[in-house]
Amino acid sequence: MYKFCKTILNTFFLLSTVIYGQKTVEDIEINKNIKNILIMHKELVSIPNLPKDKEMMLKNINWVAKQYTDLDFKTSLLESSTLPILIAEKIVNPNYKTVLFYFHIDGQPVNSSAWDQEDPFEPVLKRRDQNGDWQVLDWSKLDDKIEDEWRVFGRSVADDKAPIIMLLSALKMLHNQKKFPKINLKIIFDPEEEYGSKALLSTLDKYQDRYASDYFIVMDGPAHNSNLPTLTFGCRGIASCSITTFGSKLPQHSGHYGNYLPNPVFRLANLLSSMKDQEGRVLIKDYYRGIEITPEISSLLQEVPFDARELNNELGIHSSENVGINYQESLQYPSLNVRQIGTSWKGKGLKTVIPEYATANIDVRLVPETEGASQLQKIKNHIEEQGFYVLDRDPTDEERQMHPKIVKFKGALSVNSFRTNPDSDFGRKIRNYLRKDFGKDPIVIRIMGGTVPIVPLINKLKVPTVIVPMVNMDNNQHSPNENIRVGNIRQGIKICLSILNASY
Repeated sequence: MYKFCKTILNTFFLLSTVIYGQKTVEDIEINKNIKNILIMHKELVSIPNLPKDKEMMLKNINWVAKQYTDLDFKTSLLESSTLPILIAEKIVNPNYKTVLFYFHIDGQPVNSSAWDQEDPFEPVLKRRDQNGDWQVLDWSKLDDKIEDEWRVFGRSVADDKAPIIMLLSALKMLHNQKKFPKINLKIIFDPEEEYGSKALLSTLDKYQDRYASDYFIVMDGPAHNSNLPTLTFGCRGIASCSITTFGSKLPQHSGHYGNYLPNPVFRLANLLSSMKDQEGRVLIKDYYRGIEITPEISSLLQEVPFDARELNNELGIHSSENVGINYQESLQYPSLNVRQIGTSWKGKGLKTVIPEYATANIDVRLVPETEGASQLQKIKNHIEEQGFYVLDRDPTDEERQMHPKIVKFKGALSVNSFRTNPDSDFGRKIRNYLRKDFGKDPIVIRIMGGTVPIVPLINKLKVPTVIVPMVNMDNNQHSPNENIRVGNIRQGIKICLSILNASY
């Protein structure tokens, strides 16, 4: 009889593993709690989180602090230049490694008239009908079978309150089972990430010891569009500058002075065209210096699922620039982007004038092999090599007489990039645990294209850092009708459990 029962139990276990995946217990536990998790998420999202409303921001902070206090975490409010920084800490075992987690608790501004709901801070549950249109579901539907493709709509439902709820839910599950993470935890909540993280960055020197850790995990941003577990091991930095060319001191009539007065727009256009070739590669000397795409790096980049035709169709372009052989490789190089061009006349209608100046505003995305000030200097050197007299101000009358071609070049403060080696000890371990728990390799992004404002914190800590994005790519982040897919909440909790149960 014992052998028969054992056989039945083993058969059930094998079948349940097929149905639920390798981490059967975790999957079942998540599904059992998903209703309460979505209600908890709804409660947090219902608290408006615009930093200009300090009272509401403190309400958000206090809500999160209470959740962690109830889980036996030590919570503290660290004084900053503006809003306080919430930090939650728990020493599970002095011999364990300490992992610092990062979330931001603030949200983007809203234009309620552009949303398909009355109040963006009142979360709405929806599902698609057969025509692909989103239909509102009453929250009482959570008593029925909760489907992965349902979505919750509202400001900050994805960015960044869903990840906050994912890790919190994973910790609650362990707590209720009287289990413990295999790491010590420090968790910081940034109250102004969408506005440049001024509060957090103002605390770096004063509270560096409070943030000290062995590893740093940033839980923000969307996963790869395949919705597979994703690990991002770096992000590009950013620098910016403006380039202004000059004509006469005032706008002049194009009939009277056409063919006589140099037009600063054409002069600017010629200068800009000298910076890139027809394939989009930057021609500025040493712009790509130090960057090498080895066979190993190339192989890692090509493992990321990518369909050029699909992306080009979505973007509405015939073909891409040829800086890299694919999308991921293109992100390994610093970019040179003209983001805006302007001249003097900004009113309605057109005027038949030769403008007195033309300005190009430029941004440069940085990679670890390049540094902001250095890249801007290379641009400035290139301008000088084209025969321009370069100033950091408007030219004087005397300078206009002495120099045929003048440029005003203004550089801005930059944020540098970061990158952790995916094959470092930390990189291999976190990849291996996700592979074990999900039965397949996670998507590994060597460096993402965007810039996060907390890079100064990352570079200050000088510890291996990885971004773990968990929300759906099509979440309308920063836009009207922001949303989070229920399936991503389920998967995100499982990712968090995998990280918490790992020994680093």
